[in-house]
Amino acid sequence: MSVAYRNIARIMRAHGSKGEVVAVPLQGLSMLLYEGLEVALTPPALDRDRFCRVERLTESSAGALVRFSCAHTIADAQSLRGCYVLARRRDIHPGPLEVSVAHVLGRTVLDDRAGEIGKVREILSTPAHDVWTVSGTGYGDVLVPVIERVILGIPDEGPIRVHLMDGLLSANERGGSLC
Repeated sequence: MSVAYRNIARIMRAHGSKGEVVAVPLQGLSMLLYEGLEVALTPPALDRDRFCRVERLTESSAGALVRFSCAHTIADAQSLRGCYVLARRRDIHPGPLEVSVAHVLGRTVLDDRAGEIGKVREILSTPAHDVWTVSGTGYGDVLVPVIERVILGIPDEGPIRVHLMDGLLSANERGGSLC
């Protein structure tokens, strides 16, 4: 029986001398690591366990300072640099708007008042929330904030429905009407 895993973070660098690393969430996700979570580190290495647990986690502005059960020295931590952190899907609890980049790029976006505004071309990460660059129709590039009052839902397939705030679409485009 296969277990479904999800790529949730990347290890950027070693931090300190006791095996800690700086891990950052992948684009579109918040930090989904937590103490006690069993994870897989990829690519695997011959000289360490592929699976380990998060022993300690402290969030910081640069990412999370994490100590894994497979790393106890600076050399161990340095060997993890560049690794991706995978967790079992059943063990992580993303919010309703946290999806992978691949799940939204290229998807059609429909506003409940303006109709189709284009396709998601890019995802920008900001300190507050992600922003989608949507382009492809007469509105030009539209920056769509990925927040609950704008994104009405992200289905597995089909168009993504949104309710854009007033002012995000120019009244001069598409003949001056949003309806």
